[in-house]
Amino acid sequence: MEQQYIGIDLHKASFHACAVRRDGERVWEGVFPRTRDGIAAFAARGLTDAAVAVEATGPTWPFVDAMAVYDVRVCVVDARKTKLKAGFAAKTDRLDARRLADALRRDSVTSIYIPPPMIRERRELSRGRQQVVRLRTKVVQAIRALLLRQDVADPPVRTLTSRAGLAWLRTVQLGPSSDATLRRLERLLHALHAEARDADAAVRQAAADDPIVRALHRLVGVGPVLGLAVRAEVGAIERFASGAALACYAGIVPDVHASGTTYRSGSITRAGSPWLRWALVEIAMKAMRQPDALGRWARRLAVAKGIKRARVALARRLCDQIVREWKQVG
Repeated sequence: MEQQYIGIDLHKASFHACAVRRDGERVWEGVFPRTRDGIAAFAARGLTDAAVAVEATGPTWPFVDAMAVYDVRVCVVDARKTKLKAGFAAKTDRLDARRLADALRRDSVTSIYIPPPMIRERRELSRGRQQVVRLRTKVVQAIRALLLRQDVADPPVRTLTSRAGLAWLRTVQLGPSSDATLRRLERLLHALHAEARDADAAVRQAAADDPIVRALHRLVGVGPVLGLAVRAEVGAIERFASGAALACYAGIVPDVHASGTTYRSGSITRAGSPWLRWALVEIAMKAMRQPDALGRWARRLAVAKGIKRARVALARRLCDQIVREWKQVG
């Protein structure tokens, strides 16, 4: 059977598929429900010696896992780096599937890393912990703003989530409406604080069981939380030949435009995982306070260029250490 190139426009409840031959002629196309029966009906159209291209969206990984049963080569397309609209004025699900199939046929798609299930679980664990912590921070900020509006003195503790801070919060008395709002936020804070402790414990346990995270602990500023975040977001260090490649993947390198004698360097690209970018900058913030040569260099740079630029520059330097330590684990 002649090889087929199949483009998939994937949605929450269904997906549109289009198959083309090597010469670009369409073989078949159709819409299938994104269920077990729908995927089986899609596979029944013939997946022997087929290549499948699908854009990275919310339900991409379940679809990729379902395709593994049929031993099909799946390419998850980076939509930002793959041009799909040439030749079409309209944009529909049917045309998107055709574009993907044609781009795959011409070998003009840019694929992304497909993390194995274990790495995906690590990502969910790490990101879930950080999401809960951010929600807790928002509630704390709302409480502090309410207390400021009501002209209440600052709490006698640094953090409201400490035992002393929560005990102090119970003693605060406001007007009827304001007090009701405060108690509502207080209940939210207690619930989120408990969830954050549980999530933190789960992250620390996973970090203790991972040899790569334990190796990253040797680096300044890397603890179980940030170590697991880097481990989960990077996945496989073999994808990166150097620390510069990792920094580019994290989006902490300048956006450069050069043509002829013109050269312009802008702000960082912010490409890639925002979770990895956050973890690298957090590590840099801790490393900047160290008395070693790298910390002194970063502090001098902060004086000359500003604290934010110095943190990002230090994060790029730390990528070299992360790649080196990780690759030593094997």
